[in-house]
Amino acid sequence: MKRTFNLLLLFCMSIPVFAQQVEFTEYDLDNGLHVILHQDNTVPVATIGVMYHVGSKDETEGRTGFAHFFEHLLFEGTENIERGEWFNIVAANGGSNNANTSQDRTFYYETFPSNAIEIGLWMESERMLQPIINQIGVDTQNEVVKEEKRSRIDNAPYGKISYATGINKHLFKKHPYKNSIIGTMKDLDAAQLDEFKAFFEKFYGPNNATLVVAGNFEKNEMKKMVEDYFGSIKRKPEVERVKVKEEPITEAIVKTEYDSNIQIPLKVHVYRIPGMSHRDSYVMSMISSILTDGKSSRLYKRMVDDEKVALQVLAFPRPMEDYGTYVMGALPMGETPLDKLAEIMDDEVEKLRTELISEREFQKLQNKFENRFVSSNSSIEGIASSLATYNVLYGNTDLINEEIEIYRSITREEIQEVAQKYLQENKRLDLDYLPESDKEQK
Repeated sequence: MKRTFNLLLLFCMSIPVFAQQVEFTEYDLDNGLHVILHQDNTVPVATIGVMYHVGSKDETEGRTGFAHFFEHLLFEGTENIERGEWFNIVAANGGSNNANTSQDRTFYYETFPSNAIEIGLWMESERMLQPIINQIGVDTQNEVVKEEKRSRIDNAPYGKISYATGINKHLFKKHPYKNSIIGTMKDLDAAQLDEFKAFFEKFYGPNNATLVVAGNFEKNEMKKMVEDYFGSIKRKPEVERVKVKEEPITEAIVKTEYDSNIQIPLKVHVYRIPGMSHRDSYVMSMISSILTDGKSSRLYKRMVDDEKVALQVLAFPRPMEDYGTYVMGALPMGETPLDKLAEIMDDEVEKLRTELISEREFQKLQNKFENRFVSSNSSIEGIASSLATYNVLYGNTDLINEEIEIYRSITREEIQEVAQKYLQENKRLDLDYLPESDKEQK
């Protein structure tokens, strides 16, 4: 009976999960705006999103935080939207909206009932064409950003790990990835109004943006509306992309960071990996899943369940356009020394480097990524975000349907090879993340 059950389990795990193809149309307006339309008349809503190819890496030294600041500033108002009215207009029309910034891009989006879709197009065209950038707005959003920094990083437990401010500055010496996305208050306080206006003129043109509309509409009508609202916006000078190369890490970077918000220390190993479109970055996502994704993962089972030396384990890749980072760590149980945690993490990494994962574990891994792929396109907002991201950061919108084939093609041997290539002790940041009280005792 047990053998029959096991065979049945293996069979079920091997059944492929098929995601429905996401159909889309993409084209460029004369001004360079890239447009992606995904028509789905089975839903009652539509998401309108604009992704600008500008993030924290595009800022100049001494003026960090501008890209994230604009995530807030461009909600202040436009020539035709009064200050403070943006969110009221969205709410009054049954919609929702948000924005987010990374090292590489900024994404604004609204989701409306399909009968209000034109309002979203109008608002995003207003944001692109004629936002009001004045001292009142800058001063207001400066206070908002300061509070966000305090709540998410300065006063949040392990905030410098979550937002990488205690990590990237050690891994990157030249590339602007070394800077915090949220920037420093010193830089933002020192910036003049003309600098904010210049930043907008440099990066927020139609030829540095991708417009995505996903949901319930008729394609031909949408094309006309897109042309009506965005076609007359003038092209801006082409953006010069960051082309900074980092020297390889050849000797372990040993550092200590302190956090006044924690009582339990954290042992962290961080490796620099290739950019998000590189095949090895996909393999590293699978390696991360093997180590800590779920209670049956290798590090969790050994460190938390079996040996009971850790309260929790973590491992996650941070994919970025030019480079990525791979973070792994553990919180000690009781008086367990951090060196003990490091020893076990290294031991499990060494197993990946020297032994092929089993066929059973590999099939389970493939199944996870199939399910993850299906889930990523399960909502209109998710589809809109994926379409924009694949175009802006990967240069290939078709990946919304084809990316799963990359994961399917990864082999057990490749997992071992990539672990050997990147997960080396002399190529990492070795970080002790300690309570502030530990510093005071030294």
